[in-house]
Amino acid sequence: MGHRTVERTQMRREDFTLDVSDVEWVETGGDPQRPTVTIDFDGSRTDLDERLTGSEEQALDADETDVTLRLQGDPDDPTTTGVVAVTDRVTGGLLLELDEDADDVLRFVRAARTYGERSETDDGGYRVVVAVDGEPVRAYEKETFLVYSEDGDLLRSRSLIPGGVEL
Repeated sequence: MGHRTVERTQMRREDFTLDVSDVEWVETGGDPQRPTVTIDFDGSRTDLDERLTGSEEQALDADETDVTLRLQGDPDDPTTTGVVAVTDRVTGGLLLELDEDADDVLRFVRAARTYGERSETDDGGYRVVVAVDGEPVRAYEKETFLVYSEDGDLLRSRSLIPGGVEL
């Protein structure tokens, strides 16, 4: 089993945009739909592919990644921002990150939680699509979305954590 060292291309937070879909049904009382977050990269697909490749030279699977929000202020303040990050679960390495309005992300997490409670599926959760200039590169089905305070404390009540999972 070889270990590789990869020189990562610099990717700035502003190189990424985030868009959510299938969350409106929660407020309108519609039929449950799995929420989707699309993270679009304004750069090279080759650079993004390198970021999303694990140490075994294969694309990282959903269970090898974590998605988090680190708040930059009071979670009850609607003007608070946060940093959304996707990391390699095995190495802890940062794959990508972007700044976002915390209220929008927390709304998405609530929709994902509600989807799990109201849908007929056992897994609940959400989908993450990583794209380059609008073209999907990877899609992950996820069940966990961890939210941290600005001090780094896990905010369990604001996070999406499947039943039976110990953190």
